Amino acid sequence: MVDDLDALIALERAAFTTDHLSPRQYRQHLHSTSATVLAAVDAGGLLGKAVVFYRAGSDIARLYSIAVAERARGRGVAKSLLAAVEATARDRACARLRLEVRKDNAAAIALYERLGFQRFGEKPGFYEDGADAWRYEKRLTDKA
Repeated sequence: MVDDLDALIALERAAFTTDHLSPRQYRQHLHSTSATVLAAVDAGGLLGKAVVFYRAGSDIARLYSIAVAERARGRGVAKSLLAAVEATARDRACARLRLEVRKDNAAAIALYERLGFQRFGEKPGFYEDGADAWRYEKRLTDKA
């Protein structure tokens, strides 16, 4: 996936106005044992990506970032990426998956809630531009 670094950066810039991952951060995450970078691709290139973090000794995976290319929206790419994120987290013995989402991102909130994520908190001023975030969690096993 290192070959796709330019595409990942381009998607990052197109999808988000602030809080961008840098090329250096992507390179680090692509080679890290505490992160997973997942990509959805087709013959036309990158459709979407997800970045997940893991902490040693914790059963919680954190979805740090997910984005879908404009041309791929409405095709179930985010849902497929989230399923892959959950499978990867389960493979790493994680019992829960957490994320933050902008309070004004109604489409993402609706998707997360439809897929079984439960709101459990908020983070005022969480984003670089001062926007607030909701915190969500999904149980991946019956043990959490």
